[in-house]
Amino acid sequence: MQGLPIIKPPYGRITALDMNKGTLVWQIAHGDTPDNIKNHPALKGVTIPRTGRQGRIGVLVTRTLAIAGEGGFANGQRGAMLRAYDKASGREVGSVYMPAPQTGSPMTYSYNGKQYVVLAVSGASFSGELIAFRLP
Repeated sequence: MQGLPIIKPPYGRITALDMNKGTLVWQIAHGDTPDNIKNHPALKGVTIPRTGRQGRIGVLVTRTLAIAGEGGFANGQRGAMLRAYDKASGREVGSVYMPAPQTGSPMTYSYNGKQYVVLAVSGASFSGELIAFRLP
């Protein structure tokens, strides 16, 4: 209605399960609230918590992190964020801007003692490419 979703958020989430016990460890809304929702005139003055974003993502899990990209716009500019979450708690520990949404599952590799994350990105007017990030 009026360009707003009719379903209740979160619109995208990441869930961590303890596979040994079969229990929920944590669950978070993955990504910020989309611009078309947080800037909608019908919601002016309404405090909207982080809703997450829709999309098909692949999550990379390392010894300590869960890493996943998102799609859409990032604070009014075309692009997306790649986010890292603490694997034990689900707390976001870092993010970096990408020029287009994630279109392939991230992978990691080590070179000369440094760890890298690489993933495919692509968008409507952005041709596909691989982007690599070095972890601190």
